Amino acid sequence: MSAEPAAVPSGDDPFEWIDEAREKRRRAGLVRTLTPRPADSPLLDLASNDYLGLARHPEVTRAAAAAAHRWGAGATGSRLVTGTTELHAGLEAELAEYCGFEAALVLSSGYAANLAAVTALTGRGSLVVSDAGNHASLIDGCRLSRARTAVVPHSDPEAVRKTLDAARAEPDHEGRAVVVSDSVFSVDGDAAPLAAYATACRAHGAALLVDDAHGLGVLGAGGRGALWDAGLAGDRDVVATMTLSKSLGSQGGAVLGPAKVIEHLVNTARTFIFDTGLAPAAAGGALAALQLLRREPERAGRARAVARTLHRRLTAAGLAAALPDAAVVSVRAPSPEQAVQWAADCRAAGLAVGCFRPPSVPDGISRLRLTARGDLTEQQMDEAVGAILSTAPTA
Repeated sequence: MSAEPAAVPSGDDPFEWIDEAREKRRRAGLVRTLTPRPADSPLLDLASNDYLGLARHPEVTRAAAAAAHRWGAGATGSRLVTGTTELHAGLEAELAEYCGFEAALVLSSGYAANLAAVTALTGRGSLVVSDAGNHASLIDGCRLSRARTAVVPHSDPEAVRKTLDAARAEPDHEGRAVVVSDSVFSVDGDAAPLAAYATACRAHGAALLVDDAHGLGVLGAGGRGALWDAGLAGDRDVVATMTLSKSLGSQGGAVLGPAKVIEHLVNTARTFIFDTGLAPAAAGGALAALQLLRREPERAGRARAVARTLHRRLTAAGLAAALPDAAVVSVRAPSPEQAVQWAADCRAAGLAVGCFRPPSVPDGISRLRLTARGDLTEQQMDEAVGAILSTAPTA
């Protein structure tokens, strides 16, 4: 007979520290919970990232279902083994052509795409210059890259230039440098000064890597993205990452850039090589959404117009909201606790909104985050504004 496992001594809980951490979060008003949503939620959705309202579009869902029926529920392996289908290749070609780049590589998520791009294009002895407002996936990519990372003030091209200048004099700097930034920052919805960043990069022979998660489908001609809008798409020193889970209503991520950069990622990016390929249904849905956007480019302008309308009406009523450069409308709350309560009260009034609070916000200011979906009607905007104003906390 095998011996009985030894009992854990009373009070010798290796996870006791979790209880203490949980209590600290509770006292700070930072407890997060999962709330499953039903398939037929009656709430007006301004919380998701479905900027163009394509996640439930019949063409997109039919294409996703057809892909699953034809190719199976999963990709069955990594992209380098069995996980690359004709759908993946078609999606990559369509993304690259539409957004103005030479080549594209599809990964299982936007998070994985950022990790792949940052880690594969940097390394020991190189320098990464990172905007202070960058998304967590870019930050984690910097941490994993083993490169020296310099975090510069938010949207400050002069700080980027000075950091690149200083790197030249350092004896352990091998010369390789990459500036990384979101195109549109997810907290306040403000756009990065991409043209100025590119100028600073080119004066120092550095590359520019931009996460265009919140620009694709919203900015640029027909929603071709922020880099297209800035006249930088397809340049030999520019690489873009993006997600398929926002404007395209599907799931997954992609890296776009010069063909030699994409080939390098195929051979070196660990989140590509060692991860199962994107599910065929997600690839098929994203491809259908992209083709729909090509036919109906006015959807991008509509999303921006809705964002400006929401901002104008909320600020006219006295709320503090950042001017949106794309489709994110950020409304400030007095405290983390009041932000959580405000979001809950909106939900009770029939409106789903996002709630950003520390540590998700770099400046410590809590906010409601609204997604200005391009398919919102005038009546739905009236309902959304009414719900937000009627539940707003007093300062």
